[in-house]
Amino acid sequence: MTYDIVIRGGTLVTATGRFSADLAIEGERIAAIVTPGTPLDAVRVIDATGKHVIPGAIDVHSHHREPGYTHKEDIVSATSACAAGGVTTSFAMPNVQPPPNTVERLDAIIDLYNAKALVDWNINAAGTVPEEIPGLASRGIAAFKVFMVVDTGRDYPHMPGIGVHDHGKLLEIFETIEPTGVPLMVHPHDQALMGHIEEGFWARGERDALAYAKAYSAHDGIIWDTAAALLLRLQKATGTPLHLLHTQTTGVIEQLRTAKAAGQHVTAELNPWAVFLGNDWRNIERLGSYALSYYVPEKNTEPLWAALADGTIDLISTDHAPHTREEKEPGWTDGWKAHTGTPSTQFYVPMFLDAAVTGRLTLERTVDLLATAPAKAFGLANKGKLEVGADADIAIVDLDAELEITDAIVLSKIGHTPYAGKRVRGVVDTTIVRGRPVYENGGVTGTPGWGRQARPSR
Repeated sequence: MTYDIVIRGGTLVTATGRFSADLAIEGERIAAIVTPGTPLDAVRVIDATGKHVIPGAIDVHSHHREPGYTHKEDIVSATSACAAGGVTTSFAMPNVQPPPNTVERLDAIIDLYNAKALVDWNINAAGTVPEEIPGLASRGIAAFKVFMVVDTGRDYPHMPGIGVHDHGKLLEIFETIEPTGVPLMVHPHDQALMGHIEEGFWARGERDALAYAKAYSAHDGIIWDTAAALLLRLQKATGTPLHLLHTQTTGVIEQLRTAKAAGQHVTAELNPWAVFLGNDWRNIERLGSYALSYYVPEKNTEPLWAALADGTIDLISTDHAPHTREEKEPGWTDGWKAHTGTPSTQFYVPMFLDAAVTGRLTLERTVDLLATAPAKAFGLANKGKLEVGADADIAIVDLDAELEITDAIVLSKIGHTPYAGKRVRGVVDTTIVRGRPVYENGGVTGTPGWGRQARPSR
């Protein structure tokens, strides 16, 4: 037969090993993996000699901003950045306007993605309205999302309709989600403790970005540790699959180890800013609110890398959170007036490939964290792997090539990145989504509407 695409000469890397092989694609699936040089007819041959062929990354936590905030980002720009960064599936977060906390609202957003996405996608519905949860679960979502945040002084990014801090309400949400079998993602946050900590900073006249960074990391990250303890206890009580977001403290790492050893159904993620940006106080001083996301005191860096390596942290996702310069600039004088979050979807795969090249992680574990583990955690049976019959979601990467991250190459609408000036070894050469190249030769070639909802199998 004649295949649509044959990738020749590359080294295939999976979560369990690496080997030289040629890979054939027919339609949307991987059709054959054969010994190098095996005769295969193809409409197109891609030469991957000297390069590595990995499963496309699956980012389960990304803020695409549409609908409602398209001055920051939209579905086309976000998924274009995904394509350039080796990301073949991206899950959208619900802090949009209106938030997808009802079936009607979710259906409207699904229509937008069907028309506009360049890569495969899902939408993390806001599980904040218990009576809507069964209907939302019927729409093929991979996860629910709840923020434990009632924001101070802003209606964005934690606007009404997505945040719940009342513990009884959280328990009700856990109980209502459990019969659906859908995992619940939670942004941990202890609002009462944070309120007290903030008031102390404000009373001392400390309000700039550095004060904001110190407030959220105060007392060894007490707001994260106490919130995680509550969530893990709610998970134990209800059995609802829990995905813990923003792992960044040694305290949370220790709690995760204990919960997993006890057999609790919990997964956790790490975001790039926790080990490449917010974990260096010099970045906070230099970039202010542009480096926040959050300050992760340096003492946490090595434990975080160890938790990635040993499986305590299950996967990597971006928390891609683009904001305009106008929304970040107020942080120089008032960190609470600047929008929180940092963009990364275009560059996180190269940064973690560089971590593999430099020995922080094995390449196999990196592939697991970026692709295989997210697919497993969220029931994407045909994704995150290089196997015959799997979706042909593939990134061809050059581990010998060097990339300098600059504002000039940013595809996100905001046009800037806090990682500007960083040099990494690990360049995405080609990205393929279900058999179709969406990025190659240095440019995005995908078209809006090609992306399809990545529906879980449960």
